[in-house]
Amino acid sequence: MGRLWSPPMLRSAPALLTILAIASAAPAQLSAAQSPTRLDGLTVRAMYEGAYKPDMVVANFSHMERLAPSVSVSRGTAPAGILPQAARRITTLRFALGARSYDLNDYLALNRVAGLIVLKDGKIAYEDYELGARPDTLWASFSMAKSITSTLVAVALRDGYIKSLDDPVTRYLPALRGSAYEGVSVRHLLQMSSGVAWNEVHADPTSDRRRLLEAQIAGQPGAELRYMATLRRAAPPGTRWNYNTGETYLVGDVVRAAVGRPLAAYLSEKIWSKLGMERDAGWWLQTDGVETGGGGFSATLRDYARFGLFVLDGGRIEGQQIVPGSWFAEATIPARSTGQPRDLAYGYQWWLYPHMADPIHSGAFMASGIFGQTMYLNPRERLVIVVLSARSKPVTTTVIPDSSFFAAVARALR
Repeated sequence: MGRLWSPPMLRSAPALLTILAIASAAPAQLSAAQSPTRLDGLTVRAMYEGAYKPDMVVANFSHMERLAPSVSVSRGTAPAGILPQAARRITTLRFALGARSYDLNDYLALNRVAGLIVLKDGKIAYEDYELGARPDTLWASFSMAKSITSTLVAVALRDGYIKSLDDPVTRYLPALRGSAYEGVSVRHLLQMSSGVAWNEVHADPTSDRRRLLEAQIAGQPGAELRYMATLRRAAPPGTRWNYNTGETYLVGDVVRAAVGRPLAAYLSEKIWSKLGMERDAGWWLQTDGVETGGGGFSATLRDYARFGLFVLDGGRIEGQQIVPGSWFAEATIPARSTGQPRDLAYGYQWWLYPHMADPIHSGAFMASGIFGQTMYLNPRERLVIVVLSARSKPVTTTVIPDSSFFAAVARALR
């Protein structure tokens, strides 16, 4: 545990042999062109039901392109950018939770962390890989992808493809006319406050989340959008918050319809190819060839961190504003709707920390996936923390709460 990544030439010979053995034993990752033509229903159902054994979790989270049709998000041809090492590191971090004391290795082991990177002022203060993960491993984001998809709305807004967040969704998705989404705006989708009824429970085969999954598994083009059009209204738009992955699918569909290009191509052109990413990312496709805006995105640990830096920098790349200048300030304002969690709030597909008792989190926000994937951003502390975990159950309670660990890291680097 606590194995820091460094170039192989800096390692001892036994350690190098171990790394080479892991690398040679690990299956090669498939390209998007080699991905299956339909979603692997048996495997993905087991994932949602929490029926994975630990080794199966690692194998699938690091090779998501084997489970569904996928497309590459090109990094372009420019050399990969260098993330410099920070002079101040946190390898000896210790922190208390109640009467118990923990260290970094405890967090890695008890929370089944496969990858952890900490950037302070854009420099690496800590980087670690476990469970066979490597710097070039593409690891599943799950719902962290929602924050990437919402950022593409911002890009399309700045480019003029989307005129206003208050545009009705039906302007871009006419197939939803006459459905419960009549009168719902793009902003409502971003805030998950459409008022449309939805059950997100992954382990319940009768939930809307699982029925949407079954629509994907069936492999009928347009099935996902048709399912969303069958939902009923539960509250007026903008009044009630309800977490709804299907609505982030719709957010992606809105961007695709407005821009007239695939999300992967648009993300590559505007962001991914300009940030010095190390690898092409991967993105699952729906049955009609549209990227799954609510999940299915995979990238390397460092590339997730680079995206986090892009957000901390206000959506600028080399002085060029890619999103509206006020976007991330606006995107991290809590939605004015009832039903949000007690300790967190929700913005434009970002989780917010305004209700946390610990002031270190003031102004912080995060992208979060159901199996322990987190991109924590703290603008005041100039801090990016990305955690890629391999937890077997969706939305599990961890031994060490991520928020407590992030707070300890933030204080250690002050």
